[in-house]
Parts: sequence; structure tokens; C-alpha cells
Amino acid sequence: MRLIDNYSPPTTEDLIKLKDALGFTGEQMTDLAGISGNNQWRKYTGGKMPRVMSPHILFYIAVQLTLSESDLNRILTKMREIGANVR
Repeated sequence: MRLIDNYSPPTTEDLIKLKDALGFTGEQMTDLAGISGNNQWRKYTGGKMPRVMSPHILFYIAVQLTLSESDLNRILTKMREIGANVR
């Protein structure tokens, strides 16, 4: 089952607007996106050739902004059932 068949990534402006709307720091955005540091977030929002955000990273962000804590815990439980070690 493919969940997403057609994807156009958000623009750098879209990502900057999201960060501002949430009132997050760059470091908080890295946590939200599941990436490894503020310098990684800046690669999506600046420079001559900003990095394109892949659908799985945007999906990870959207899930955390949308689902309840109960839903997120159900997902983590499923990940553990599959074999992951997550806290």
C-alpha cells in the first residue's frame, strides 16, 4: 500500500512560516522533523539551493502536529511490535 502517490514539497517559505507559527526555535524544529541538528533544519530553509524536504520527514512532522498523545503511543507500540527499540 502506497500512502502518497504524488508529492510536491513545501517551499522554504512554507517551512519558515510553519516554524514562525509554532514559535519554535531551529532546534525545536529539528526535534519535530526527527533530523540531527539546527544546521540540518537550515538546509531546508536557506542557502542558494535549499534541500527539498522528503515526504517521510514532512509526514513525521504532520503526524506529531496532528495526532493525539494516545495515537502517537499506539504508533510507538506498533513500532516495538515490529522490532524497534523506541522510548
